Amino acid sequence: MTERIRTPALAPPPIRPAVPREDDPTAWLAAHYRHVWQTRMHDMPFVNTALGVEAIGFALHEGDWLGVVITPWFLNLVLVSGGGQLWGDIPAGERRYLNLPCGTMQFIADDDPDIGPYQYCPLIAPVTNLADMAQARVVAVDAIKTVFALPATTPEAAPQPAAEEKPAVSRRGFFRRLAGKRN
Repeated sequence: MTERIRTPALAPPPIRPAVPREDDPTAWLAAHYRHVWQTRMHDMPFVNTALGVEAIGFALHEGDWLGVVITPWFLNLVLVSGGGQLWGDIPAGERRYLNLPCGTMQFIADDDPDIGPYQYCPLIAPVTNLADMAQARVVAVDAIKTVFALPATTPEAAPQPAAEEKPAVSRRGFFRRLAGKRN
């Protein structure tokens, strides 16, 4: 007769509460990801060496910081606690849904030992199809405009009436909006 060994259930990861940041996170996020690029990611086969690291468009929304980070391996919408209404402490790896002006978007929690807790919504990964930083910046700015439901910059874009309730935005729908296509 074989004896079964019982293993204890894995405990959920601990939650390290975010320290709200009063200052714009653009500079420290860019510095952090530049360090990661130089020390850990530069030899990875999936990186796009035509890209650098940049944090773009960070602004307070409902009291928390929201913007886009470009790296040679991803382009993500990033949420940093500012002490506002959007932020919610959850364990690293967990997902949560945020109601933004464009609709509901899914964010993943992370807790980096160097920068602390943050949450991100992957927009493009890997970024191998982006030609250069100019194109990456255009995509980042378009993503910010889409997330905040800002008017398009093209003259043929007509203003859309405000909807009472915005439907959830799928990842495919989000990118269709970025490309200027209707559902």
